[in-house]
Amino acid sequence: MTVTLSATLAANEDIERRRRAGERVLHLAFGEAGLPVHPALRERLAAASEHNGYGPVAGASGLRVAAAGYWTRRGLITDPELVVCGPGSKSLLYGLLLAIGGDIVLPMPSWVSYAAQADLVGSRPILVPAPPGEGGVPDPDLVAARVRLARAQGRTVSSVLVTLPDNPTGRLATPATVGRLVEVARELDLMIISDEIYRDLLHDPVLPYTSPADLAPERTIVTTGLSKSLALGGWRIGVARLPDDGHALRARLLAVASEIWSAPAAPVQEAAAYAFSDPRELTERITRSRRLHGLVARAVRDRFLEVGADVPAPQGGFYLYPDLSHLRLGGSAEITKLLLENHGIGVLPGHAFGDDPAAARVRVAVSLLYGESAQERLTALTSPDPLQLPWIAASLNHLSMGLKELSLVRHGAAAAQAPALVPAPCSG
Repeated sequence: MTVTLSATLAANEDIERRRRAGERVLHLAFGEAGLPVHPALRERLAAASEHNGYGPVAGASGLRVAAAGYWTRRGLITDPELVVCGPGSKSLLYGLLLAIGGDIVLPMPSWVSYAAQADLVGSRPILVPAPPGEGGVPDPDLVAARVRLARAQGRTVSSVLVTLPDNPTGRLATPATVGRLVEVARELDLMIISDEIYRDLLHDPVLPYTSPADLAPERTIVTTGLSKSLALGGWRIGVARLPDDGHALRARLLAVASEIWSAPAAPVQEAAAYAFSDPRELTERITRSRRLHGLVARAVRDRFLEVGADVPAPQGGFYLYPDLSHLRLGGSAEITKLLLENHGIGVLPGHAFGDDPAAARVRVAVSLLYGESAQERLTALTSPDPLQLPWIAASLNHLSMGLKELSLVRHGAAAAQAPALVPAPCSG
């Protein structure tokens, strides 16, 4: 088996290397939240730093109770005994794939690590496109057809994964689509894994949100963490809510966890327990973050629309998924290379997310535009008009210029291929 570095991490390292070498590169390739840690979380981490024991594999009782309360306040009554904590939701997802077994259905496109993790555990992913205009949930009718076909071929298909809202598209599946997927999952006896790490970053908090766990708690696992909503990616903490009566699955997941990560870091668990209790100072920080992500994402979308790209409006998180196929400059790999090497714009190619390589779709993350320093990022977070801050305005101008130059490449190529106009002969 050939294992390669995650596309997002590889791109991040490449862009940082170019910047250290003096290149000016607009970093739109890495899905880091790009904001400072709230002081209250730093204080709690420091206060818990003396806790150096391993602790329970499932996570500390205080964190599991806090996570159960987090979900209960969002309408999903949760038993703390069915909460499992890990060093990031990414680790939990990997453990769940091992614990569940069988092949898995994934949305197309979907976050780069889903299919990579499936390959690592020997699960063959079945990639199914989302309904037009949506993202994160594979088209339920296509899921039914593909699963039946795979099973007819002797494959064991055990689960389907969804992301609400989605990375890479920034879109949120409609309640109707989620409801139909739940029907299919029941009909075909599929476990549903619902990655809801961006749930608290919906740009419009009144947008209808339906988790599969709301409709099918008996077969849905929900995962989340603090890396996106509170910018704690480097702290590595995540939680999973197992299905009702999911005790057998819990035992298998804990067996996996005990051999891979033993237990999440004890001091981080203390800070996370505070965060999952939804204290006012942190919910206010998330509200500000949500506003900033939405404002900048929409501004970036406007720049792509100016050059004729097809860009679904972002609804959550800090992602966009533009389609530049109209430029006819190649597929996702070619357009990504052109943007980086000729125009100083770093994005990720759509094929890294399982998309058609021939389509010039790219994943754009806006969250590293907020500033180079913690002070700049905090200023962006609190500014009444962050788009007017000099460093954000300069980044948006860089993007506009690069995209316009890219579109001129297309127009120049088209002009070169067009037949020369021969002047009409003069009369008289």
